Amino acid sequence: MNWNGGVRQVHRWLSIAFTAAVLINVAALAWGQQATWIGLMALLPLILLLLTGLYLFALPYALGRRDHRGDRRGVTG
Repeated sequence: MNWNGGVRQVHRWLSIAFTAAVLINVAALAWGQQATWIGLMALLPLILLLLTGLYLFALPYALGRRDHRGDRRGVTG
């Protein structure tokens, strides 16, 4: 597995962890047991999701620039 595939896999698992943390937070609120640490529990996966998501968003643009550098080989004139 290459670096980009690993980041995609981590991003997928982080989304599952974030969803679970949000569901736990909603359940705790429904039971009336508001605790700050339960609310903050979703922040770590959310921050990591932001970082990996920004990386994956910028990836095609970074690869596109790299691919366009070699396009002049077949151009005549």
